[in-house]
Amino acid sequence: MNGKYFQWLLKVLLILLTLGLIFFANLKPIYAVRVKDLASIKGIRPNQLIGYGLVVGLNGTGDKSGSEFTMQSLANMMEHMGINVNKSQLKAKNAAAVVVTSNMQPFSSIGSKIDVIASSIGDAQSLAGGTLLLTPLHGVNGKVYALAQGPIALGGAGGGGTTKNHLLVARIDGGATVEREIPLELDGRESLTISLYNPDFTTSIRVSEAINKVVGEGVAKPVDSGTLKIIIPSGNQENVAQFIAKIESLDVKPDMVAKVVVNEKTGTVVIGENVTVSTIAIAHGNLTITIKDSEIVSQPGALSQGETVISSQRDVSLNEEESKVMIIPGSSTIGELVRALNAIGVTPRELISIFQNIKASGALQAELEII
Repeated sequence: MNGKYFQWLLKVLLILLTLGLIFFANLKPIYAVRVKDLASIKGIRPNQLIGYGLVVGLNGTGDKSGSEFTMQSLANMMEHMGINVNKSQLKAKNAAAVVVTSNMQPFSSIGSKIDVIASSIGDAQSLAGGTLLLTPLHGVNGKVYALAQGPIALGGAGGGGTTKNHLLVARIDGGATVEREIPLELDGRESLTISLYNPDFTTSIRVSEAINKVVGEGVAKPVDSGTLKIIIPSGNQENVAQFIAKIESLDVKPDMVAKVVVNEKTGTVVIGENVTVSTIAIAHGNLTITIKDSEIVSQPGALSQGETVISSQRDVSLNEEESKVMIIPGSSTIGELVRALNAIGVTPRELISIFQNIKASGALQAELEII
């Protein structure tokens, strides 16, 4: 009986051990991020397009008659259609001149649709209800890559001096059709260059190690803190897309510089995970001075032949809140620092001043960036 029980227990332990090994083999590293979220392939990027167009069909909210470029554009369009007009006789209140912009994604093929944004450049009041006329979209080389046209969608409204959302910038989903492709060949390439979004030597090394571990030793080589050179194995050079997908799916734990970013205009404070402080004592208190001027009227007694005199009196009061002193031990984490500062009742804007003083004292072991 004891022997059978021992064999049964041994089988259960072996099953649990096997399941545990499978679980830990598929477990991702803590805070792991895919390579595709950390970096991009050099040369594979969106391309910006721009064009000048007209939005028509507005309900009297278009450009005023003084907008010369709108008048000229309308006259040119009519002449192109075989109608001769005098631009001085045109009224543009139902039309508006716009700049049309778009991002053409890599590998966009002829006939595919891309989103566009139309922005007023005149003195129109609203683009609501209008239609963008056929607008060529140019690249930086001057060539036309797409044609945009379609009804305007704002998602806002205005009237009677009240406006909800912005009425002078409109988005047209799928409003442009790609007419020219940007050539980009992958198959047959022998190497690739990966560019990190946030350059860091440690992250660069970790990405190269992850790639070499899966693909093969010597495939990835860090060039600097933001660039890696990838040698494509000969067996993958005829299917580079599959090779890139394999690299992009790898998990890497990124490293980052300890940094505190503050925005004095909004009072926003963003503190990185690796921020620490040396031993320091912080005192926090408020000093309030109130100055109040008041007038005193001196009225003479009856039959005293005196004059009424008006004099001023200034009262100065000083109020200082009790200051609290908090000692922050050395190598404190950001969580401990925030809890300590909350304990002495600081506001976000006061936190900015405190961080500046901690940095000035040399106790903040992080970069302080003020934007």
